[in-house]
Amino acid sequence: MTAALRFDPIRLPEKCEQLRKEVRAFLAEEIAAGTFDPNKPNREDTDAPEFSRRVGAKGWLGMTWPKKYGGQERSFLERYVVTEEMRVANAPTRRFFVADRQSGPVLLKYAPEHIKMEILPRICRGEICFAIGMSEPNSGSDLFAAKTRATKTDGGYLINGTKIWTSSAHIADYMIAIFRTSPPTKENRRHGLTQFLVKMKQPGIKVNPIGQITGQYEFNEVVFTDFFVPDDHVLGEVDGAWKQATSELAYERSGPERFLETYYVLTELVRAVGPSPDTRSAEGIGRLVAQLHTMRRMSVSVAGMLEAGKEPVVEASIVKDIGTVWEQQLPHRVRDLAAFVEETATNRETLERQLDFAIKTAPKLTIQGGTTEVLRGIIARGLGLR
Repeated sequence: MTAALRFDPIRLPEKCEQLRKEVRAFLAEEIAAGTFDPNKPNREDTDAPEFSRRVGAKGWLGMTWPKKYGGQERSFLERYVVTEEMRVANAPTRRFFVADRQSGPVLLKYAPEHIKMEILPRICRGEICFAIGMSEPNSGSDLFAAKTRATKTDGGYLINGTKIWTSSAHIADYMIAIFRTSPPTKENRRHGLTQFLVKMKQPGIKVNPIGQITGQYEFNEVVFTDFFVPDDHVLGEVDGAWKQATSELAYERSGPERFLETYYVLTELVRAVGPSPDTRSAEGIGRLVAQLHTMRRMSVSVAGMLEAGKEPVVEASIVKDIGTVWEQQLPHRVRDLAAFVEETATNRETLERQLDFAIKTAPKLTIQGGTTEVLRGIIARGLGLR
């Protein structure tokens, strides 16, 4: 089955530009108050509970959700602007970002009403953190190779197995995870997976840190041993989670965070070369900005499709593939251009520090959210090439 590939040209409406001014003013106040330093992406204060609550108080979490659950019933394009400004400013969004981007929409679609009423307003207030339990040891990015089992028992399921590369599991209040509830069939290896809402910090869960070369603590291994999940924490169709996960990944893979994670080195380079760059610097920066603008237009287009109720799985995969490859290569391109920056540049030390961190963190960018190889397989299938 071939998907019709389409990136509609979408311009952000005036209300989005007004919102952008509000977000920028808020972030400027937070920076002035010392909440975070936008010039230090390697800072340790990436988990900021109070900042999360203040963002929630602004009405910028769960923006597109129904008001009955604490949302604002605003557009995906308005949410896009908030995400973009937070990312560009290097704001500490770890505590709320996954819940706002994809866990909340999953609960909206598949959770029982009492779960929605209990959890969604707390996400909107910036009070709780979510993790995503997909990847497993020895399975790479093959979601359908999941072996962690959910065995039916009285009143629920017992979970046994391991998830890995689970971002923020060490601070998460909840995880939305996919477990195997029955074996795959010969006709459909995707069969037998079910999505669950897991309450963290309970007996039967052990979270082990996975260190990164940057010295930061973000990824984790999560081990389940006879962990009990009640029946009402099953999300959607038993044995049919693959359809839900595919839809969910459109939210995860298409936002501006997929090409802005190392953006700070580009802005710092522009500051370093100053208002009168030499020809080589001007050409290099111009090329990078043109590429960035193109990716942004594609990403905004996907946001518009989500706003229209579509599921742009292939388009989102293209944005993620192109975006993460670009942001992974960006620090190296900036380093080459920075070799010609005057040693007397006032921000030379800041640029060097940022490049050191960005180059170390770059390898993970084409892995998290789906590897490049898996994404290109999805794209090829969507275009009818395999």
